[in-house]
Amino acid sequence: MSDGDGATTVRAGRRTVEVKRVDKVLFPGGGGAKEYTKGDLIEYHRAVAPHMLPHLRGRPLMLERHPDGVDGPTFMQKNTPEHYPDWITRVEVPKEDGTVTHTVCDDTATLVFLADQACLTLHRWLSRTDSAGGLNHPDRLVFDLDPPDDDFEQVRAAAHALHGLLDELELPSAPMTTGSRGLHVVVPLDGRDDFDTVRDFAHEVAEALVAAHPDRLTTAARKKDRGDRLYLDVQRNAYAQTAVAPYTVRARPGAPVAAPVTWDAVDDPELHARRWTIADAVEQAATEPWAELGRARALGPARRRLATLRD
Repeated sequence: MSDGDGATTVRAGRRTVEVKRVDKVLFPGGGGAKEYTKGDLIEYHRAVAPHMLPHLRGRPLMLERHPDGVDGPTFMQKNTPEHYPDWITRVEVPKEDGTVTHTVCDDTATLVFLADQACLTLHRWLSRTDSAGGLNHPDRLVFDLDPPDDDFEQVRAAAHALHGLLDELELPSAPMTTGSRGLHVVVPLDGRDDFDTVRDFAHEVAEALVAAHPDRLTTAARKKDRGDRLYLDVQRNAYAQTAVAPYTVRARPGAPVAAPVTWDAVDDPELHARRWTIADAVEQAATEPWAELGRARALGPARRRLATLRD
């Protein structure tokens, strides 16, 4: 890095990216949380890029920006500003009253540039621009296990129940800490099914689990209807919806990270939703926790197995 006129140049893959105010605090310390600057976020993005980019390439992003850090105002950015460099990949997506041009993160330089823009959390589509069926055909299905509080034992129990059912349906799955309160359980898909089909299937799976554990689980969208039950959220499995990307940072004290884990790790008593931060998430990524995740599947056979189980 070299400083000049308040700017710093950062080597990021094949490009050099100019960033500003690397000493700006994005995550204030205190209360047991460590302080992190924009420079720390940039260095994390550079280090985690080999592990994170495979989960981002080709996917439209919604960017969660915190220009003044986690204690300041935030906004969600879908459309790519005109001042973004022309080497950043974009994709134009139809919407009800026109189009929106999403940013796509295909390389380390883009990761560094987004960190300079104080994009703390990258929310990705579950489909890719190069999918055979287009953006309406997801290659990921996501169950969001959202507890009513920070009781991770609830999350652990729900994750195992869901894992067991997905195994019966012969669908591979993998867990990920969200960096917030719960877990995401991700199922790889082959892209044959459209979003409506995938969302309907996810809802059927969630309802089957709720029927088996009505005192512990719910699909009620309204918080007032959930009581002390864990919410099985499948709403992300819809066109133009997003989920937090693996290894992205969350806008919480201490800069926690959404980190893929193995199913065995779910039983680790030290595991919780904010277990890893930008200080140690790269070490977790290097263990390749999803290396044994099975091949992507179509949902047709699983839907038939689920119908048989429910009958």
